[in-house]
Amino acid sequence: MKLHLINSTRTNNFNDPGMMGKIQAIWNEASDKVERHRDMIYGIYYDYESNYKGDYSLSVATENHPGDTWIEIPDDATYEVFTVDTADEMGIVKTWRSIWEKEEAGALRRAYTYDYEKYHPGGEIEIYIAVK
Repeated sequence: MKLHLINSTRTNNFNDPGMMGKIQAIWNEASDKVERHRDMIYGIYYDYESNYKGDYSLSVATENHPGDTWIEIPDDATYEVFTVDTADEMGIVKTWRSIWEKEEAGALRRAYTYDYEKYHPGGEIEIYIAVK
């Protein structure tokens, strides 16, 4: 899947005190550039240092944003898909926590290649986790 890259950052969920600010900044910039109600938006996680506790890169991309900078998610990956409860304002955070808990319990064997959040124009959100 080849997507138009809007912006990127590098961070860590546990050791970067500026993590929330970095993530909010790239999403705010993306919001200014994307027509939310028409475009599918992706939050792409990749270039993992190790596992979910290590550094990673996060990019925001879309299928229809004009520009010549691209990010490509390999088509040959297998994903486990998690649906976010969008009625809960903490739905994304809670879904990520459940993904990490499932991994810690040995019930999810992550590949740590490309994972992504997929934001549908209608408001639905899914998290795709690459698995071995």
